[in-house]
Amino acid sequence: AGLQIPVGMALDRWGPRRMLTGAISLAALGSIVFATADSLPLAYLGRLMIGTGSAVGFVGTLMLVSRWFPVARFAFLSGMTMLVAMVGGVLGQAPLAPVVEAVGWRATIAGAGAFAVVLAAAIWLVVRDRPPGQTVEAGLTGGAAGILADLRVVLSSRQNWVVGFYGATMSGPMLSYAGLWGVPHMMQVHGLGRAGAAGSASLVLVGWAAGAPAVGWLSDRIGRRKLPLIVSAAVTLAAWIVVLYMPGLPLPVILSLLFVIGAVSAAMILCFAIAREQAPARMSGAVVGFINSFTVGAGALMQPLVGILLDLNWDGHLEAGARIYSHAAYDSAFIAMPGVAAVAVVLSFFVRETWCKPFEG
Repeated sequence: AGLQIPVGMALDRWGPRRMLTGAISLAALGSIVFATADSLPLAYLGRLMIGTGSAVGFVGTLMLVSRWFPVARFAFLSGMTMLVAMVGGVLGQAPLAPVVEAVGWRATIAGAGAFAVVLAAAIWLVVRDRPPGQTVEAGLTGGAAGILADLRVVLSSRQNWVVGFYGATMSGPMLSYAGLWGVPHMMQVHGLGRAGAAGSASLVLVGWAAGAPAVGWLSDRIGRRKLPLIVSAAVTLAAWIVVLYMPGLPLPVILSLLFVIGAVSAAMILCFAIAREQAPARMSGAVVGFINSFTVGAGALMQPLVGILLDLNWDGHLEAGARIYSHAAYDSAFIAMPGVAAVAVVLSFFVRETWCKPFEG
């Protein structure tokens, strides 16, 4: 999360081919370090290397999209990029468990590192920064003074902050639930086993994967950005309230609504298109990285926030040394989900419509 803005600026300076190749190579090396670590500090180092390398993937891919495809396709192809990212996230959870059980976690992580080496080589050999003959406005070539001047432009844009916070308020609750708290919630409140609860929580990610390209395509099709943001935020808010605070709902209805939450929350993908349409081409990486720092950071902030609220409402119940939270504790802590979604509704009205037009001026 903390590297998104520097990564975006580096992409503007050195281009996606070199940055993606180097970053994936670093993540591959980090995987090997983690897989072979014989101490906790070394394992931390490996994880840090994986996170640092992975920081380039999404923003670098969006830069390639912006250079190789028409502006009218940017939101849809951003959604397709998110779809592939979510497929990776889903495959890295439940489907990976049997592999870990069969060969152990060290061999599994080492195998992931080996795959990353192959991927880095493929990117270097196949990917090109831009189509032949295309000229791109030089990015961040004016030395330190020029870099700081461009950074000030990105940070001083009120719309960038509005769009960034909108993306955070849409993605934070979803990532908090699907990434951590959904499994114990479904087990404790709805009586599911761990496997069933994990599958239920993952429906949010499946919905996000399906919704991202759909929302992107629709936005490009109608030539509007703001309207989909307003509708999506309102539907997300309503769905969170129904799922969490309407008792007696049949399980299939709850599961369907979890999918809907993910699908409509995927409207945050439009934040990247809006930010890019309000910035010069030379800053496209920096501005997309700025927005992505909100998106990535939101889940990291929401997960401990919900945990703190659960701890505040814990009744002292322990099982095998682990805290067990009651239905009432979840009801109190999960008010953060619709609360943050309500902020997204308000923010959506302050987004300036770009009409899917590229930056001019």
